[in-house]
Amino acid sequence: MPELPEIEAHAERLTEAFAGRILTGFTPLSFTALKTASPAPDAAVGRMIDGVSRRGKYLLIRLGDLSFVVHLMQGGRLEPDTKASARPRGGLARWVFDDGPALLLTEAGKEKRAGVWVVQGDPDLVAPLAGLGPEADRLDPATLAQVLETHSMRLHGLLRDQRAISGIGRRLANEICHRAQLSPFVNASKLGPAEQSRLLRAIQSCIDESLTFERGRDRMSSSKERPGAVHHRADEPCPVCGDTIRSVEYASYTVAYCPTCQTGGRALADNTTSKFLR
Repeated sequence: MPELPEIEAHAERLTEAFAGRILTGFTPLSFTALKTASPAPDAAVGRMIDGVSRRGKYLLIRLGDLSFVVHLMQGGRLEPDTKASARPRGGLARWVFDDGPALLLTEAGKEKRAGVWVVQGDPDLVAPLAGLGPEADRLDPATLAQVLETHSMRLHGLLRDQRAISGIGRRLANEICHRAQLSPFVNASKLGPAEQSRLLRAIQSCIDESLTFERGRDRMSSSKERPGAVHHRADEPCPVCGDTIRSVEYASYTVAYCPTCQTGGRALADNTTSKFLR
């Protein structure tokens, strides 16, 4: 799933391409696409796009006091539509403008979980953005300490919890834990000041590097194209110490780690009933 760096860079590309354009129509191409009934999308017709921004893993198409909030989920993409096909492959929704190409939301696969919300006023106050945690790229030591100390849960899970910290997903959680030299399974509330400091530096540097990579592209990267030391690197040598990268597989995600860098040299059993390192 695209995370903060991918969404941020894509919002910048979309702003460059669509800011100043006048919306002339919005069409849901799938009955699953539109998640809200009021206000109606037609309320945005005739308005100018101010820009496209990001909150957590969501894109916000801003038109005055109305916003289209878009979540891409795993396989969604929001890109210029130059073909204008009546039935685009994987098409979920289309925005049409007074000139130039339309904007098309698509999603690969059969689940069709990507979606669009139309909200009026401050989008942070209503679903789906209400309740999101602080942005990962804006954390300061005090805010991070408060988040950690109030969440007695495994670090990897906390980093992915959008109500605790917004913007981080599976890949960044793996990379951040590795760079901070912390076990993904350590209890977040037990981290001391030195460990918290390492964690904050790791969050900042991993996001900055990923954002620089993503800004160098003309379209959003795929998961396998994104750089990393441990994510999607199981059985490869760790670039820091040379130990073999290991993984713990779950139904919907994989925790990747280096035993030497993160778990005191101990490899964890690759199943969900393991006795995890604390």
